[in-house]
Amino acid sequence: MRKRLSALGLLGVSALVLAGCAPATPEPTATTQPGTTATAEPVEPVTLSLWSWRTEDVDAYNTIFDVYEAQNPGVTVEFEAFLNTEYNQFLATGLEGSDGPDLAMVRAYGGVQPLIEAGQLLPIDGIVDVSNVEQSLLAAATGRNDGSLYGVPFATQTLQVFYNKGIFDELGVTEPTTWDEFVALNEAIAAGGYTPMALGAKDAWMLPIFHEIVGAARYGGPEFRDALLAGTKDFTDPDYVASIDVVNQMTEYMVDDVIGVAYADSQIQFTSGLAAQFPGGSFELGNFKTQAPDMELGVYLVPPPPGSPSAKPLSAGWGDGSFAINAKTQNQEAAIKLLNWLATPEFGQLFVDEVKQFSVIKGLSYSDPVMKEMNELFLSGPTAYINLVDMRFGDPTGSTLIGEGIQSMFLGDMGASGVADKLQTGISTWFVPGA
Repeated sequence: MRKRLSALGLLGVSALVLAGCAPATPEPTATTQPGTTATAEPVEPVTLSLWSWRTEDVDAYNTIFDVYEAQNPGVTVEFEAFLNTEYNQFLATGLEGSDGPDLAMVRAYGGVQPLIEAGQLLPIDGIVDVSNVEQSLLAAATGRNDGSLYGVPFATQTLQVFYNKGIFDELGVTEPTTWDEFVALNEAIAAGGYTPMALGAKDAWMLPIFHEIVGAARYGGPEFRDALLAGTKDFTDPDYVASIDVVNQMTEYMVDDVIGVAYADSQIQFTSGLAAQFPGGSFELGNFKTQAPDMELGVYLVPPPPGSPSAKPLSAGWGDGSFAINAKTQNQEAAIKLLNWLATPEFGQLFVDEVKQFSVIKGLSYSDPVMKEMNELFLSGPTAYINLVDMRFGDPTGSTLIGEGIQSMFLGDMGASGVADKLQTGISTWFVPGA
């Protein structure tokens, strides 16, 4: 019998944006594939531990791994989740010692590079079939120096605003199509006695996400990114500074002490009906549906603020991590077999249906209406989450710098230009444009 584990806490790159990062266009697919569902002969019992930062998804993954265990008698998969803000340290410590997991979720792009360089992950070239994975997303788990593959990507994420349709109906408001309508919407929500936006500003990692949601169109999205990588613009560009100022303007639509609100608390603000909107990633959907099953959700993109280089709303996206094998695992053969299954359409469809996130596996079916809408929104205006996709390959990372900078701005210790200067100065210690 499966051992159920509780969560141990609360919760080419251009091709990524234009093709690979987009959730696959929905099309029917079989939920089983040849060679993946036949019951195997009994084997020597083995328990595989898999670590994650997704505390919200413990039950969903237990359901998914029940399917794998039924097909592989004698194998038990223990899914163990840690607080997301502490996960990197837990994993690094576990992989360094002898008590780490057999497999683990690892961060994407620059986030996985330290583990690769430390020799803590098993290269999987030639031993894991990744032909069903969107090939541009393999960059999220590829060694920057050796070009080897070290993981199977599991999700793509998109950014947008979630809203409570019940509250919108109660107040007689609708999705905004212009910036003026967006401002009027938030004013109307506040006048109606609700917090317009739930944001966990105490957790700095949420702030660059919020910046992309309200500011990507203001700084120019893909065009600015191209110029940034080429070195013709940097983060002190007036449009980028203006996009950070937009973030500051939004504080009047949050609780007064937003800097003291943790990420988990902001989720509760939204799911309990205290806040009408939640600016966040597509990764929130499964948790929202679990915590507030009766709430009808809507999603929209923030219209371009005045002065925006982009004439249309933008949705930032990225590949959100991979499944990898601990180089020290004592169960390498079983771990490789599991990782191969995690790269199949069968797992991909289970991931979509149970976790409610976009899979990297090609040709899947998305039946959830909110997922379909998020997919359509992304395809209407795709851009990259720059400070994750491009600015995590050195220390300090771009997302850390802008997150901490926005916290200082919320506290009144720094203006938008100061945040931009902090970001540019920090990444200049390691980022070389055009390299």
